[in-house]
Amino acid sequence: MTLAIVLAADPAAGQLTERLAAQWRRAGADDVRIAADLTELADLVAAATGPVLVSGADLVAHTAVLKHLATSPVGPTVALVLTDPPAPGQATVREERGQVVEVDAADASGVFGGALRVGAADLPALADAARRAAGSAPARASAPDARLAEPLLAPGAVDMASASGAGTADAAPKTGVGAAGGGPLGAVDRLVADLAARGTLIFAQRVRLLVAHRVGDEAQRAAAEAAVAAVDEDRAELKLSVKERDDFFTTFFVSTWSPYVTKAAARIGIGPTGVTMVSVAFAVAAAVLFGVGGRPALVAGAVLLYLGFVLDCVDGQLARYTRHFSAWGGWLDTMADRFKEYVVYAGLGFGATHAGFRYGWALALAAMTLQTVRHMTDTWYGALHDEAARRPKVVSADAGGIGGKLNAASTRVQADTGSVSYWLKRTVVFPIGERWALIAIAAALFGPLVALVAVLVWGALAFAYTGGLRTLRARWMRVPVMATVDAGLHRDDGLLARTLPTTRRPLLLAVLGALGAAGTLVWALLAVHGGGDLPVFVPVLALVLLLGAAQASRAPHEGSLDWLVPAALRAAEYLFAIAVGVAGRAPAWLIFGYVLVLTLHHYDLTARLEKRQSAPPLHAATLGWPGRSLLLAIGLIAGYASIALATLGAYLLVVFVASVVLAWVVLPARARGGVRSPG
Repeated sequence: MTLAIVLAADPAAGQLTERLAAQWRRAGADDVRIAADLTELADLVAAATGPVLVSGADLVAHTAVLKHLATSPVGPTVALVLTDPPAPGQATVREERGQVVEVDAADASGVFGGALRVGAADLPALADAARRAAGSAPARASAPDARLAEPLLAPGAVDMASASGAGTADAAPKTGVGAAGGGPLGAVDRLVADLAARGTLIFAQRVRLLVAHRVGDEAQRAAAEAAVAAVDEDRAELKLSVKERDDFFTTFFVSTWSPYVTKAAARIGIGPTGVTMVSVAFAVAAAVLFGVGGRPALVAGAVLLYLGFVLDCVDGQLARYTRHFSAWGGWLDTMADRFKEYVVYAGLGFGATHAGFRYGWALALAAMTLQTVRHMTDTWYGALHDEAARRPKVVSADAGGIGGKLNAASTRVQADTGSVSYWLKRTVVFPIGERWALIAIAAALFGPLVALVAVLVWGALAFAYTGGLRTLRARWMRVPVMATVDAGLHRDDGLLARTLPTTRRPLLLAVLGALGAAGTLVWALLAVHGGGDLPVFVPVLALVLLLGAAQASRAPHEGSLDWLVPAALRAAEYLFAIAVGVAGRAPAWLIFGYVLVLTLHHYDLTARLEKRQSAPPLHAATLGWPGRSLLLAIGLIAGYASIALATLGAYLLVVFVASVVLAWVVLPARARGGVRSPG
């Protein structure tokens, strides 16, 4: 249950208090209370069991602004941030990467908007902050009626507040809202400042296209109300469903018309999950057509791929427009995106092979492996950046170094959204829109082989570009990001790694493991091409290097480049599995299928990391990458590489599906029924 609290003491204005209470109800709050002071607010928060929405009484905004704050998917605790100049008593904030990293900052990027949502885990901190702020606040001139804390049973009930004494103008000067006063922060501002000082992770909710202002007198209030009335709320929300900053192809060839599809889907009642499923169907159909070959099929496949990508954008736009967010929807969107792309690679690989190119499946495998490793570096570099934003600035001495200069240059380019350099930077990294556009155009005009080669070439160049720049910037930031996460879980180490002795230097060992696997694959390719067999000592030596990388599982990942460890381990496992398949002369489609199952498992872990969720229910049953590699090596040495790949792949797929059912169906149903979920 979501509780909304309007703090009438900061400042107290009858009409605004009543209107805000009604707006919170329309924004989705299950219960709305009006607190007379911070002590009363602390008591209400202490009794709450779900998210709490808190606002002062000086906020004039569209109801959609409050709804966006209440339903924001970025994190459990979110603060409204405005670009208005700060008034006396209002807290300024500095944000980085969507996080409020400092309150009352000298280099502020905005002003606190007087409203925040606090997640259940942060409620004790909020209650304590309210009590601390109440103890340091000046005494009130008059005590309000105790009935201010009574729940508002319905939006219409707030219209009777003046009759009952709740939030009436008698609690404040008749002139209106009143300023928070010069110098000390207002009550709600003190709350957000205290939460930030405690290290609470607070995300920023910016206002775009809609209107929100904190007002200090009748003139400001009248101006803010006029600004609210001048904006078509629904039309603005539809525009807001499109990402503010997207990639070139998506911005100019999809988002120009996809909102119309979003509006239509909302009208007929199709949810984001339904749109995602249709998008998957389009991508699978495109993959089949790419595999069939022939110009009509290739052109039709390209059209379906484009339409599938449009729907891939629509599902997110629909979720933002209807405010239907869920952990399941976010997870499904991530998994569906990767599955669609890799199924298309499979179709291209089959089509290239069918057209007479011997290594079509090999190119598809290379594209899938490259893209997965790239995604792992993207995820962990993002985690590195988030961690750096939350930490005190310690790199000023190196501000003139190459890392500092790159960071400053990147910031300037990102800020200049209309420049050629901005769009060039967003395009050269080869995002999903550009990948799908390249595949569609190349396949339709030249065929599957050219499409795969183009994806590999551009992908490799983009990987080299982003990897090099990020490495330099990471060394400049000097943030041991993996010291803050469960390294064993997100390395996907498993039981075998935990039984090995611990050694240090995780990145060096992971790179050696990847090089050993790559060398084994090259040797296997040469041996098979020459008609011979891979010597037994080669996979054994590679396995030894892999197990060496596993020994760093419990070692601190404190190096500035240790964010690269998960990506290196993914490369090592995939390359070793492909080498086993090549050396054992397994069918190419079987090797592709096995690696595809591995990518689904690893993207599951990645999605959970990004959403700050725990491990999948059956994670221990996946054996960890060292255990899986050991079983494949045994299968190769025994002469049953194909059987090992097929059996282990089928097992992992069953575990993955069972884990998904447990995580998203069984355990939530038990929790709703009052049955405690297993820890």
